Amino acid sequence: MITSTANVKVKELLQLQKKAKLRNQEKVVIVEGLRMFQEIPKEGLKRVYFSESFYNRKKEELKLEQYSYELLSDTVFAYVSDTKTPQGVLCIVSQPEYQLKAVIEASQPHILVLDNLQDPGNLGTILRTAEGAGVTGIIMSRDCVDIFNPKVIRSTMGSIYRIPFLYVDDLVQAITQMKKQGIRTFAAHLQGENNYDEADYRRACAFLIGNEGNGLRGEIAEQADEWIQIPMQGQVESLNAAIAASILMFEAARQRRRQ
Repeated sequence: MITSTANVKVKELLQLQKKAKLRNQEKVVIVEGLRMFQEIPKEGLKRVYFSESFYNRKKEELKLEQYSYELLSDTVFAYVSDTKTPQGVLCIVSQPEYQLKAVIEASQPHILVLDNLQDPGNLGTILRTAEGAGVTGIIMSRDCVDIFNPKVIRSTMGSIYRIPFLYVDDLVQAITQMKKQGIRTFAAHLQGENNYDEADYRRACAFLIGNEGNGLRGEIAEQADEWIQIPMQGQVESLNAAIAASILMFEAARQRRRQ
């Protein structure tokens, strides 16, 4: 059992928690929590760490002996954890990798395109909601928040293992490739000419969602086949990016169910 915060493995864990550059260099992600641990694809699991108290409580129920693991004292585990009240299980997992071609050539594409999203909670919520709405892939501009940020990972509740996603250096070019593939693109925009529930999403489609404060950048919005808006009452001008994306995704899901 590791009982010192000066341990080399503990220092490595702490660096991986804090530094996105290091996670990307090593192509790993850190996940915490029992549910996230149970949903990890076996082929992606690299290392497991249990707190002493978690192991003692759960070793028989969860058959923890089947895993190759390292035990940390509760104090050391709290030191490396990214949560205020850690559950006692932390894993290093291989980052999943997907290609643009595979995402846009999926059967009946239902895609989200995210432009410069910055809030980890928004991105995590979008991934989780996307799985529920039947989204087939998520494409992000390179300047979006790090999807492997521990806060994003926790917010996905396991959906990060199941929804294909990738970052692209040129979002305009990615949208152009989608359109060549026959995917109709819809920009969520305050100046949309049609309400969101008036468009047809039953065929291959993609929703373009912009930054929380500024919306879609002009050069990205211009690529869309159609601008749509979510009509508002009262003095509200716009919705949180994750909520707006959720409304659009589930409208597409609703139309496809009735097809």
